[in-house]
Amino acid sequence: MKQLKITKKYFYFLPLLWLFFGAFPVSAFCPVCVVAVGAGLELSHYLGIDDTVTGLWIGALLVALSAWTLEWLKKKKIDSKGNALAVCAGYYMLTIAPLYWYGLMGQARHSFWGVDKLLLGIIFGSMAFYFAGMWHFKLKKKNGGKVYFPFQKVVIPVGLLMLLSFAFYFLTRN
Repeated sequence: MKQLKITKKYFYFLPLLWLFFGAFPVSAFCPVCVVAVGAGLELSHYLGIDDTVTGLWIGALLVALSAWTLEWLKKKKIDSKGNALAVCAGYYMLTIAPLYWYGLMGQARHSFWGVDKLLLGIIFGSMAFYFAGMWHFKLKKKNGGKVYFPFQKVVIPVGLLMLLSFAFYFLTRN
């Protein structure tokens, strides 16, 4: 029986073999992702950022992701009346449920106005970002399809989120 002689040069190809044959599909909310979100929340706690402020930006991100996804679906000619509800509900459930299951939400000591701080921030951030976007489009329509100032589409929502962040910072500080 002939033995296979393994030399050092074969070891250079092992990482490539693993890359092609050992790669696994990534789950959107794998444990590593949840730990990363938890680490981000803990970093915000360490920096003294309240959960309501963090939630504002998470809510805004969820609205933006929903809008981008709906636009993508429209471009792919997948346009139905239930898309908006399905996409929004999906993003919110896939964000809030893991935060709750892993104990990052739903703790009595982390509530403000009787609502979980993170959830309260997500609600306010979502509403603010949505209405700021609608305000931008209304201003643009009123001005004949032109913006009043450069980067208006960015300045209005981000500015409103910053104002809300300061407001919640002062409301929730001890």
